[in-house]
Amino acid sequence: MPKFLIERELSDAGKLSPQQLQAVAQKSCSVLRSMGPQIQWVQSYVTDNKIYCVYLAENEQAIRSMQSRAGFRCIEFRRFGR
Repeated sequence: MPKFLIERELSDAGKLSPQQLQAVAQKSCSVLRSMGPQIQWVQSYVTDNKIYCVYLAENEQAIRSMQSRAGFRCIEFRRFGR
């Protein structure tokens, strides 16, 4: 499956506690479970005001659907790899 890098803006993301970051991740994982194997989370990176997430997905529409269902505001995403 192709890889996608998603950029999400989240004010003060770098100041969130581990518990707060876990809550964000749990929301995302809940949506992923409901979507099945067409999209899979790989890894996330947190900066001062953004979270970058790497996903495997069948196509761009799966990424857009996941972002919409989770209620995340996606600034941009890029496909890379196969």
